[in-house]
Amino acid sequence: MPRGCLLNSHSFITAWDDEKLIGLGNALSDGYLVVYYPHLIVHPDYQGKGVGKLILNKLQEKYGMFHQQILVADGKAIDFYEKCGFERAGETKSMWIYQGTEH
Repeated sequence: MPRGCLLNSHSFITAWDDEKLIGLGNALSDGYLVVYYPHLIVHPDYQGKGVGKLILNKLQEKYGMFHQQILVADGKAIDFYEKCGFERAGETKSMWIYQGTEH
């Protein structure tokens, strides 16, 4: 992941265990109405321990009242986000041009 994609975020949150980075999340936003959460990443050893929820809560402190909060989730992340109050966006379908190999 290019470093600039995180540093140029509207918001960028990190979680640490002493000096070890264990999680991060970021937001892209117009600052008033719409926010997109492109990354919420937690080290596998710390998953299921509330780290992701804490990061998302910090982002929600800033963007919780925005008209639209958008993210794309797949796999186990879908259950996590549904537990955090997100729901499927009607009949919409996610679409992308993707250059990665993870999916």
